[in-house]
Amino acid sequence: MHEHQHPNAKAVSNRLAKAIGHLEKVKRMVDNGEDCSQVLIQLAAVKSAINNAGKVILVDHINHCIVDAVQENDFNKIDELSEAIRQFVK
Repeated sequence: MHEHQHPNAKAVSNRLAKAIGHLEKVKRMVDNGEDCSQVLIQLAAVKSAINNAGKVILVDHINHCIVDAVQENDFNKIDELSEAIRQFVK
C-alpha cells in the first residue's frame, strides 16, 4: 500500500473537525424540534464542508499518489482513483 502524509492533511483534519462540530449542532437542532427549513440549511452547510474536504484530498491524491503511481507504472491506482471519484460524486 502506498502511504505517506499529504501536504494538506492537517487542514483537512481541521475542516472535518469543524464539520463534525457543526453536525452535532444540527443534531441538537433536530432534538430540540427547531425549524425544519433551518435544519436543512445547516445540513447543506455540513455537506458542503465535507465535499470541500474531499476535494482537497482528491487534489492531493492526484498530485502525489497518482503522479507517483504513474512514475512507477502502477496503473491500477488510476482505476482505484476512478472508483473513488465515482463513489465520492454519488
